[in-house]
Amino acid sequence: YGWIVPELASREHVRNIVPIVRAALEDAGVTFREIEAIAVTRGPGLIGSLLVGICYAKSLAYALSRPLLGVNHHEGHIFSVVFENPPVQYPALALVVSGGDTSLFWMPEPEQYHLLGHTRDDAAGEAFDKVAKLLGLGYPGGPVIDRLAKRGNPRAVRFTIPRTSTNDFDFSFSGLKTAVVRYVREREIRPVREGEEVPEAILDLLASFQETVVRTLMQRLSRALEQYEARTLILTGGVACNSRLREEVFRLGRATGIPVYVPSPPLTTDNAAMIAAAAYPKLLRGERSGWDLTAEPGLRLHQVDARHVSRALHVKGRYG
Repeated sequence: YGWIVPELASREHVRNIVPIVRAALEDAGVTFREIEAIAVTRGPGLIGSLLVGICYAKSLAYALSRPLLGVNHHEGHIFSVVFENPPVQYPALALVVSGGDTSLFWMPEPEQYHLLGHTRDDAAGEAFDKVAKLLGLGYPGGPVIDRLAKRGNPRAVRFTIPRTSTNDFDFSFSGLKTAVVRYVREREIRPVREGEEVPEAILDLLASFQETVVRTLMQRLSRALEQYEARTLILTGGVACNSRLREEVFRLGRATGIPVYVPSPPLTTDNAAMIAAAAYPKLLRGERSGWDLTAEPGLRLHQVDARHVSRALHVKGRYG
């Protein structure tokens, strides 16, 4: 299909959730009775897939008489750094880059999220997928573009860094995607057929497109560092697997002396471990979700939309 079909995704969740949970327990060497709590993603995401997970989690929690905790998917991504890094030092900046959303958060304290900017249209990962589909490279597009872009010239095609008119930290990638479509049509570049060698023109186009996406993300992150105190930089979400983006974020960390936390690829993409990690401090505080827990496809993470409040609350120096 070249894209996620919500109905088919839901059916696959129904078909696979029971055997996957059983396999996870076997790998961990634990039984259902040894589980202390049940954590589940409540949003954001595709409502059908979310409901499958929530219904299963509620049934399991009820049958085992265990606490149930609903977790924000984006918070899970941020917590994915806890497995392989020292404790996060606050305040922190977190860039969450995935197929469905691109958001930049300032975190003055643990589990406090101030939204600095988010995607207004296509997310970064979505742009990767659509460009890959346009050029016949399959789905998901991120990994294949990352691999092929290494063989291209990132300066071959000049794309303008997407700009937003009213906010320094919001993201917009629909214009860049349109520019790629126009470039392909004007130069009559045809999609790659299966088994065919990728031509140099497409390699250069992919490298230039990827470089523009990375420069856009880094521009927002660098600007945020100039205005907001940060003792840790966090990069997470599926697009954080991109080798060029990782390279630039670590370069920024070295230049500023700020530690950079990026999960390893298995923990960067969607996974259950990050949801459990995000639920754990809530469990310790005695938080519980009720049996009325349901899917929230448009669930937000932030408590404060920093785009609409005075920056005097967040500027550098307060934590110095």
